[in-house]
Amino acid sequence: MKVNQIKLCYKERINISKCPKICCSQDAANLYYQNWDKNEIQLQECFKVMLLNNSNIVKGICQISSGGITTTLVDLRIMFALILKSLSTAIIVCHNHPSGKLEASHHDKNLTSKIQKACDFLDIKLLDHIIMTGEGNYLSFADEGLL
Repeated sequence: MKVNQIKLCYKERINISKCPKICCSQDAANLYYQNWDKNEIQLQECFKVMLLNNSNIVKGICQISSGGITTTLVDLRIMFALILKSLSTAIIVCHNHPSGKLEASHHDKNLTSKIQKACDFLDIKLLDHIIMTGEGNYLSFADEGLL
């Protein structure tokens, strides 16, 4: 009887010494905005995760989901598979509000709470949840005391 063999692999294409370090919410928001497709940020809601090492150096940014105009479905199992495979010790999650509204919805707060619980269980630091607008404005859950 044969089964598939699974192998995990992580390859850095950029030397870690050349990667940005996150010191505050503004650093994270700027990096997210610079790496967001400006043709889509006001079109549909997307959810992304920034992977960090123990020194808050960015290992990478990955889009977890894209959805409709007002919401996107985030499967935490997929997100945490990525976080664990990359051996990240901290994350900053982000999603956009195509409406331009910088207010955390009830759904946003519930999702953040679920992510925080999973992070606590896996000993991963959730440093922030950022909501972006098409103009580059942002709301930081950490700055607003929502974490």
